[in-house]
Amino acid sequence: MVIIMVQIALIGIIVVLMAIQFKNTKSEYALYISLVGCMLIFYLGINKLDVIINSIKKIQTYINFNQTYISILIKIIGITYIAEFSSNICKDSGHTAVANQIELVGKLTILATGMPILMALLDTINEFLTA
Repeated sequence: MVIIMVQIALIGIIVVLMAIQFKNTKSEYALYISLVGCMLIFYLGINKLDVIINSIKKIQTYINFNQTYISILIKIIGITYIAEFSSNICKDSGHTAVANQIELVGKLTILATGMPILMALLDTINEFLTA
């Protein structure tokens, strides 16, 4: 795992150095290099999701809870990553206002996606209080 993280860090540093070289002469190339680097890092990092899902499934064998909560958790992780990724690309392009709106909508989407978990928690608390 450490070796993969070192590889990802090196790729990131190389991409940034290449983008800096092109920024003054061909700024659009710097953006393209950055975008390709982000996609490469995403591809290398997506393998970690498999480890996380397997760990969650193992935990689920120990504790009995609803499968819906697992899918909501995975959706929230995906929403977070997509919002952060796209927001950072917009910030790198100099469009901070668009990036802030993406972050805001991402947070609202996470809140809406996690609402069933909050409602189940409140129902459980209500059951304990009324019993």
